[in-house]
Amino acid sequence: MGRKLVWISVLLLLLIAFLAVAWYDGGREPQRLIEQPVRLPEGMG
Repeated sequence: MGRKLVWISVLLLLLIAFLAVAWYDGGREPQRLIEQPVRLPEGMG
C-alpha cells in the first residue's frame, strides 16, 4: 500500500507541475484574427 501511495503522489505532483507550466506559458502569445476572403456559393450572398 505504501509504494502505491508514493506512485500516486508522484504522478499527482507531475500533473500539477504540468498544469502550472501550461497555465503560465499558455497566455504568452497574443491572439490574432485570421482574416481572409471566403467565396460563397451563388445565391448565398
